[in-house]
Amino acid sequence: MSQKYLLALDAGTGSVRAVLFDLAGHQIGCVQEEWEHLEDPRYPGSMDFDWKKNWGLASGCIKGVLKETAIDPHEIAAISTTCMREGIVLYDKDNKEIWACANVDARSNDEVGELIRLYPDLERQLYLKSGQSYALDALPRLLWVKNKMPDVYERIAHLGMFNDWLIFKMTGVLAVEPSNGSTTGLFDLQKRSWDTSIAESIGIRSDIFPEVRECGSLAGYVSEACQAETGLAAGTPVIVGGGDAQLGCIGVGVVDKNQAAVFGGSFWQYEYNTSSGKTDPQCRVRVNCHAVPGVWQYEALAFKPGLVMRWFRDGFCQEEKAEAARTGKDPYDLMNQKAKDIPAGCYGMMCAFSDVMNFINWKHAAPTFTNFELDPEKFSKYTFYRAILENTALVTKGHLDLVEEATGNRPDEIVFAGGAAKSPLWCQILSDVLGLPVRIPVIKEATALGAAILAGYGVGIYSDISETARSLVQWDKVYYPDEENHKIYCQMYDTWKKVYAAQLELCDKKLTKNMWIAPGL
Repeated sequence: MSQKYLLALDAGTGSVRAVLFDLAGHQIGCVQEEWEHLEDPRYPGSMDFDWKKNWGLASGCIKGVLKETAIDPHEIAAISTTCMREGIVLYDKDNKEIWACANVDARSNDEVGELIRLYPDLERQLYLKSGQSYALDALPRLLWVKNKMPDVYERIAHLGMFNDWLIFKMTGVLAVEPSNGSTTGLFDLQKRSWDTSIAESIGIRSDIFPEVRECGSLAGYVSEACQAETGLAAGTPVIVGGGDAQLGCIGVGVVDKNQAAVFGGSFWQYEYNTSSGKTDPQCRVRVNCHAVPGVWQYEALAFKPGLVMRWFRDGFCQEEKAEAARTGKDPYDLMNQKAKDIPAGCYGMMCAFSDVMNFINWKHAAPTFTNFELDPEKFSKYTFYRAILENTALVTKGHLDLVEEATGNRPDEIVFAGGAAKSPLWCQILSDVLGLPVRIPVIKEATALGAAILAGYGVGIYSDISETARSLVQWDKVYYPDEENHKIYCQMYDTWKKVYAAQLELCDKKLTKNMWIAPGL
């Protein structure tokens, strides 16, 4: 039987999906399930990962896409995986999951406070080597497990990431790859492998790190147990994948230095490629390994834009949701039709959700809408909706400026992908705010396509990751900035920064509650 397809499993912050592609990179089918990572009420800031329930959702997506497309699973040439970064899974000696947390788990306040008190300059030193800070990396979380759950800590045999966990569930093989592994803060960026001295520097065991396998290499084969759970064919090759942003860049052809992409989902990532793993002296922006060897990425994150949109949709847009159910339209499309008539700048109204990244001192103000008037003709729910779109674009402008300060370079254009790129209004606002062309790929779910490319590379269908990425990407549209709107947004950005700083002061005074704050701050 000829093998015609590649399968990607994509475990994002807000959902998990199975996406099937043909060998030319065309999406054939996609089944998705939303999921949540709940806080343990005993531990404020926690973000637990329910591996049993979530594997049920992931395997259900695989079964669903096989049913939706009616293909023979033996026609799948290879499978690969991608996921939100930073989330970690701990295993015991029998390779059973014993503890897991999702990406922005922030329960380790005590541990970060202790590290800062005992070793005031250590975070900066570790950042310069690893590109990571205590805000998202695994160091404080492992210390938390050591201090708060010593019985679990003593049982740890292996540490892994979520994309590796998906491979483990399919094959029984556990290994870690550089693009997501580097987000642990336990990697040497230049060597693309574990640096056990980092763990030892803060008293963490250095015997829990599994083998590192490079992105695109063979991990293993679908097991008979996985076949029974998913309907996949036992023996199908499973290829080492990577972190969502890095594979997203492969999926849109952002594989060379000085290229840049924005991925708009639950979180927004600005990715800027460099030929050096050199870090930012001021420790403001993250640096990761790309899934393409010899390339690194400056990364700046905007917190929760997609989740803010979901909240607004579910909390205020019942009318649009009902109409969408009747007509089969997307409720966001219905909102966009109204919001596009609101002028740039929302009559001076703005909101505060995510802030521009400051990796070593990272916090976000309380969610806020401000400077609106009691005029329902101007300030309807559509104005508030547009303000959310503008807020995220303003944060992205801050990230371009930040990376330019750190590297001395600015891209000529932006590739925009992910769920947010399905919104023509958001695409145009992003172009207007940045003052740059915004190029939209045909495949909006670029992360999954990146995983599919790695899958095909791993079994010899494609001979080169970067060349394949460049040849498979197809472009849907390019948005060009409206110069008048760009002027409005440049003025608005300066005001927005001052408004946001004032909102942070309210949080610092404990008058309002941070939307998110890094552990220990």
